[in-house]
Amino acid sequence: MISLNNAHEKFVDNLKQKGRADATVIAYSKDIQQLVEHVKRSNLNLANELKKEHIDTFLTNLSDNRYTKKTISRKINAIKTFFKYLIDEKIIENDPAQLISHPKFEQSAPRILTKIEYRALRDTVKEDVRTRAIVEILLQTGLRISELANIKLANIKMGNTEGQGSLEVEGTQTTPTRAIPLNTVVQEAISSYMKDRPKTDLDFLFVTKTGNQLLVRNIRATLARYFKQVGLDDVTVNDLRHTFVAEHLKRGASVLLVSKIAGHKRLTTTENYLKYIERKESGIGELEEL
Repeated sequence: MISLNNAHEKFVDNLKQKGRADATVIAYSKDIQQLVEHVKRSNLNLANELKKEHIDTFLTNLSDNRYTKKTISRKINAIKTFFKYLIDEKIIENDPAQLISHPKFEQSAPRILTKIEYRALRDTVKEDVRTRAIVEILLQTGLRISELANIKLANIKMGNTEGQGSLEVEGTQTTPTRAIPLNTVVQEAISSYMKDRPKTDLDFLFVTKTGNQLLVRNIRATLARYFKQVGLDDVTVNDLRHTFVAEHLKRGASVLLVSKIAGHKRLTTTENYLKYIERKESGIGELEEL
């Protein structure tokens, strides 16, 4: 028998060993810590003491405190992953989360920038070469922000004067390595940034003025400032990814191709965007520059 605190620590260590994304490790750790703190109020301290009714009470408490269904669903994912780990490691014999179901909620429509909006954003960042390169990569490749922060110089292959380059996106425990084409717009933006990039021994593409890795929170803060300047108060970094997917589907690119480049785990994730766009069936099946 081990304590909930010890089980929590072992779970987090296991996530790290499996190479799960830092954001996932942090989120799951906080979610399980929240569960542990909740059940401790009922004098439960051992991992094998938790029952389904304790988890149900925790989830009801979240709902009463106005957590959104989407947030609660994410916490359920963390809880299910936690108890699966405990079962696999034979720390507990029965899984109290097995019969826990996700709340039903309608998927909100993705925020897709209009051509006027993303062109206005480009105009606003054009003098900031690093942010310009960030915006172009997000718009033209559909990368996740965590993937962008982890781009290394060795991952980038530039084409010739008019040729297409490529970017290798390193895989994680849950996502395979994939190659993404780099069009001339992205390559030019990266080349401009490289001329001003601070000298550093780090292999990361995006670095701070002092030569350290540019972190996800730094990228979010910078883009949020520019979104505000353009008047895009309802836009987040992930909406540039939504825009990439929607724009290319709208122009008739293959759903399979867009899904592969975006790194969607399921084809249905990409297909869902078709509900929000008017698709031009061009039959070209290729990606165009935005």
